[in-house]
Amino acid sequence: MYTIKDLYDLDHTLAKDYLSGFRYPWEALKGIRDFILALGATLKDGYEEREPGVWVHKTARVFPSAFLGAPCIIGPETEVRHCAFIRGSALVGANCVVGNSVELKNVILFDRVQTPHYNYVGDSILGYSSHMGAGSVTSNVKSDKCLVVVHDGSEQIETGIKKFGAMLGDHVEIGCNAVLNPGTVVGRNSSVYPTSCVRGVIPENSIFKNSGIIIEKRR
Repeated sequence: MYTIKDLYDLDHTLAKDYLSGFRYPWEALKGIRDFILALGATLKDGYEEREPGVWVHKTARVFPSAFLGAPCIIGPETEVRHCAFIRGSALVGANCVVGNSVELKNVILFDRVQTPHYNYVGDSILGYSSHMGAGSVTSNVKSDKCLVVVHDGSEQIETGIKKFGAMLGDHVEIGCNAVLNPGTVVGRNSSVYPTSCVRGVIPENSIFKNSGIIIEKRR
């Protein structure tokens, strides 16, 4: 439930070919910067290189106080609002929202992702039409600085990397002020309650409650 095929519809990102080369999504984190630089050099169809390593689609709206650090790609119809801080190595898809005081670093945001208010998203991949509520953040480094392990019940998957935020599947909803601890994986169509502290794997079509209880969503 935590492979790329389990989590994502790759038809909703310019990273389709890149991500197809991996089994687990966190394996793609180390190469995001180089991938964006290579992809940016090939972009046409309305993309402009506004400064070296920064490609923005002509239909995107970037507010004057936003900072776009290289390399990054901002897709069609996406809105980058006031005081957004894109530190670099960020691929932001079509029809996304990068909101007020949001910080992005080493990320892939699929199409229609919303990070609208005071979010930090680092070393993470957010699937199609996923949404992070106001103040929700990814924590991408463990307090002891050890390598991140993905926990799925009794199973532990060694990732071999120190910086790993969260992998959100398609149509995931993260509640306001939730903290996604290093190595969090949230399956497709799942929701996380506001103010939750989350770690490990949450199955698809589930609800993660404040107490850590996970229940199946009613359809």
